[in-house]
Amino acid sequence: MKLLHIDSSILGNSVSRQLTAALVDNVRRQHPALEVSYRDLAGAEIAHLSGEIIGANFTPEADWTATQRSEKALTDELIAEFLAADVIVIGAPMYNFSIPSQLKAWIDRVAAAGRTFKYTENGPVGLAGGKKVLIASSRGGVYSTEQGRLMDFQEDYLKTVLGFLGITDVEIVRAEAVNMGEDQRATAIHAAKSAIAELAV
Repeated sequence: MKLLHIDSSILGNSVSRQLTAALVDNVRRQHPALEVSYRDLAGAEIAHLSGEIIGANFTPEADWTATQRSEKALTDELIAEFLAADVIVIGAPMYNFSIPSQLKAWIDRVAAAGRTFKYTENGPVGLAGGKKVLIASSRGGVYSTEQGRLMDFQEDYLKTVLGFLGITDVEIVRAEAVNMGEDQRATAIHAAKSAIAELAV
């Protein structure tokens, strides 16, 4: 079994990083021969898509710039490790009601027409199915209430884009209210880690 571990928090000891580490440990306990690949999207940022980068798709390779060559190689590498993974663990803290831009940059590389999805006469079809995705979601406030969900462009977005790529087996482990006092933070982390310990993969 191959696992791809993605962290995206800009903080070194963030809640989402604690939870992704616990998720990976849990999967490793269940599958001792697990192969793990790791991407720290904040430590080694992926360039956001630009006109130059995307332009390689519409330009003969002989005419590519140095940037286009290096970024195309990176994109191919990211897609290959994404497709090779049986399990993907994603650390996704909520920043300003959504995901970190570093995580969005990764998504923009692996969401590739003809490789991880395709368009058909009946609409788009995902090509990356058969995987399990475990999302470690952390939030400073509370967004699981009816009112809070109106401001949630984090978890729903991730489930939508993964579904677009054909991945429907998505489990979210959430710790929220982590910036609302030490007691609430500790309680949220404990509850999330307890839920992780019960997960079967």
